Amino acid sequence: MLAYEKKRNALIVRLSGELDHEAAARIRRELDALVADTGAKRLIFDLNGLEFMDSSGIGLIIGRYKLMARRGGSVAVFGSDARIDRIFEMAGLYQLVERLA
Repeated sequence: MLAYEKKRNALIVRLSGELDHEAAARIRRELDALVADTGAKRLIFDLNGLEFMDSSGIGLIIGRYKLMARRGGSVAVFGSDARIDRIFEMAGLYQLVERLA
């Protein structure tokens, strides 16, 4: 469900499978600890392996955006398919997080 790597000041997080309420709670705790432990200033979500996302996923992204903003950092996403892009656009997430090609 969650894999990551640190490159310089960025933490790249690969999500796979389903991002629902149960998964989001677990990932939230793990990500917050990773950000604190690594001191990352940029959090990048790789969504290539994500099969499903509900409103809990939106909450997860917004929460990490707020966390990174408090730390003077930023959030970006890439690898989203048309379905997830539509969810992000409807929720206004692309006004908060950068969409990478």
